[in-house]
Amino acid sequence: MAAPSPLHLQNRPLHVNLVLLLLAFSAVAVVVTATDHIVGANRGWNPNINYSLWSNNQTFFVGDLISFRYQKNTYNVFEVNRTGYENCTMDGLTGNWSSGKDFIPLGAAKTYYFICGNGFCLNGMRVAVTVRPLAANASASAAPRHGVGAADNSAADGVRVRIWEVVAAAAAIVVFYLSG
Repeated sequence: MAAPSPLHLQNRPLHVNLVLLLLAFSAVAVVVTATDHIVGANRGWNPNINYSLWSNNQTFFVGDLISFRYQKNTYNVFEVNRTGYENCTMDGLTGNWSSGKDFIPLGAAKTYYFICGNGFCLNGMRVAVTVRPLAANASASAAPRHGVGAADNSAADGVRVRIWEVVAAAAAIVVFYLSG
């Protein structure tokens, strides 16, 4: 005699179980969005570009990425403090990148300051970005995306959550479904 299944699924047809699980995971999966903000959009990280205009037309949230695309061995990226940003110096240096295709996670709600080190900061290669915290309902509080580089943000118009929140929600749905 076989032991009874603790999952209580034997009373439902298999296709019903699969459809319900698929729906549960689909509902949770669409919640995850993070934006990769490409600095300068199609113009990249180069001298004589108004990066203040670009950053003012973006909305950055915790968990987003900022990426710099540039000619390796000519340009680079340094994260500095406000003084370093304003004076094009290495004051408050907290990070440096030089791959030519750098992806930098924006992990805290604060203002980040980035400059190019090889003297190009004085030619406009600097950008400040203010990162907003995630809201309980970020879709209601998110500013509309528009302007330079707006095409890079289309995925960010939905609700945003951290990945661990999605995993926890999916696990809770599965546990609830399988226990009942």
